[in-house]
Amino acid sequence: MLHAMIMAGGGGTRFWPRSRKARPKQFLALTSDRSLLQEAIDRTDGLVPAERTWVITGESYLPETARQLPRLGADRLVGEPYGRDTAACIGLGSALLLSADPDATMLVMSADHKIEPTDAFRRCVQVAADLAAERPTALITFGIPPTFPATGYGYIQRGSRVADRNGIGAYCVDAFREKPNPDLAEQFCAAGNYLWNSGIFVWKARTILDQLERNEPAAAAAARRIAEAWPRPDRMDVFRREYEPLRRVSIDFAVMEKAPEVLVVQASYRWDDVGSWLALERMGHPDAHGNTIRATHCGLHTQGCVIVADKNHLIATAGVRDLLIIQDGNATLVADRKEEGSIKQLVEMLDRPDLEAYR
Repeated sequence: MLHAMIMAGGGGTRFWPRSRKARPKQFLALTSDRSLLQEAIDRTDGLVPAERTWVITGESYLPETARQLPRLGADRLVGEPYGRDTAACIGLGSALLLSADPDATMLVMSADHKIEPTDAFRRCVQVAADLAAERPTALITFGIPPTFPATGYGYIQRGSRVADRNGIGAYCVDAFREKPNPDLAEQFCAAGNYLWNSGIFVWKARTILDQLERNEPAAAAAARRIAEAWPRPDRMDVFRREYEPLRRVSIDFAVMEKAPEVLVVQASYRWDDVGSWLALERMGHPDAHGNTIRATHCGLHTQGCVIVADKNHLIATAGVRDLLIIQDGNATLVADRKEEGSIKQLVEMLDRPDLEAYR
């Protein structure tokens, strides 16, 4: 059977000040009245029932996760005591699924992506699930046809076609390529056989755990021991003891780049990893002056800005361009849009005792 595992442990520091230490990005409603986490769950409707859906988040985020997802039982919400990146997270999820269903097929996705239209996503997932049933040793990922030469995404070089289902193609993966420089990103876009690496996967739970055992044995062994302890009252003690020493490593580095059989389904939907405030431009509709506004705004000679504020907070601008102006509660960010990558570093500066309240 198909199960869904949603990874919801990230901090989303590039969305400060709306995203805070106690309220990371996945809990925010950025483009609709539903949070990114809720939209991720909505995306699985008709594919996977609630009883076969798991969310793995940070231990401190469990109360808010439960509040936002009332239809998921507490036994389907897993709180990591330490963040150990996606290899450990996926290993744990696969071990837990196997305890419930020894032939489980997993859909793995992050809680902070924007995907439209949902029906197209579901069709791609069904194609991938069918492939996993036919080729149970394959690891299947989803690649997004690039719409611009992005330097912030990894790329997948697709090879020969292995299937075509209802107009959705699946291919062998020839190589994974790291985030490129601008010239290389231009070459990837022009080549026509490179796809953005979306970090969404479908595979047999046993297959990914076996591959993790080959390439990251400590993570696989810890996952198995935690899953064995899950029905017991001491499970959090076991969880903390096993998880703390694990190294931080992504599933891409740990497994995907080394696995013998990796396929990519070419997505027929629009995708954005919602990595920074500039994502609102890609997902929204800038006005005639190139401004993306999610606020009460009054402006003169304002161009190319992203402006976000609380509902009852006025942002007034005059003679500015290419700025991020973000207000939330007790903090306001003003930054040149070219400095969006510096927001994470700025947030790290808030660890000072006199600024911790704004973190």
